[in-house]
Amino acid sequence: MPLVEHLRELRNRLAKGLLAIAAVTIVALAYSEELMQFLTKSVPTCAKGVTSDGGNCAIVSFNTLMAPFSTTIQLSLTAGLVVASPVWLYQLWAFVAPGLHKNEKKYTYAFVGAAVPLFGAGAYLAYLILPVSVKVLISLTPSGSANILSLNDVLDFTLRMVLVFGLAFELPLVLVMLNLTGVLTGRRMAGWWRGVIMGVFVFGAVITPTTDPVGMIALAGPITILYFGAVGFSLLNDRRRRRANPDAELDDDEASSLDLTPETVGAVEPVSAARALPEQATGDHGTSVQRLNGYDDIT
Repeated sequence: MPLVEHLRELRNRLAKGLLAIAAVTIVALAYSEELMQFLTKSVPTCAKGVTSDGGNCAIVSFNTLMAPFSTTIQLSLTAGLVVASPVWLYQLWAFVAPGLHKNEKKYTYAFVGAAVPLFGAGAYLAYLILPVSVKVLISLTPSGSANILSLNDVLDFTLRMVLVFGLAFELPLVLVMLNLTGVLTGRRMAGWWRGVIMGVFVFGAVITPTTDPVGMIALAGPITILYFGAVGFSLLNDRRRRRANPDAELDDDEASSLDLTPETVGAVEPVSAARALPEQATGDHGTSVQRLNGYDDIT
């Protein structure tokens, strides 16, 4: 296909993806208030007639004149990107897929089929622990002080937690893909288990803003389980690969094992060689040359 045709196809697929995002964004604008209430449900807002004192509750507000407009647009665009993701991801895949081999397509289908539910599970877990995280953070407010939270900050915090948890759940899948492509072996990943567990819990403690262990364990526990699941899958895949090809796991600079068992040599068979020169085949007058002990008169 010529370059102009590729560019035309890219333009058409980008247009379809952008139209899908714009359509969902317009629908999200109509339901922006319901979306804000859904995402700020984790904040213990103050009831009517109750003032915020210490960590009992919080007041969600807009701090600037343009904040209601900018927050609504930001929330609607985010909803458009997320809800319309099947459309624009398909358009991207349809543009790239013709240039992939059959095995690459198979791995891509498997990766997407596993990545979507893993990301969804991480995002759902983040949404479940958000109320606990927010209550712990608000509880640190001293008495006599009020919690007046910007709605924009609350939405950013919620989306950040969802993205972090969703992407963290993709780590075991990345390890599995590296094993399928031959970059990592299951035995090597199994040898890293102490460092991985320590790193996962440190990551959970740093990335979750709460001081209680609930958020850390909620993030690090499932990732650890998924990691050992990836190790088990990789070990089984390595065993299958060794059965199919004993030399599959050798490094580029590692020689394969050779069979050095001596074998018997059969009897020598005489081979008639053609003469190199015409004079060796016939004499000067066309007569055959007499050979003595295997040599002719010329030699």
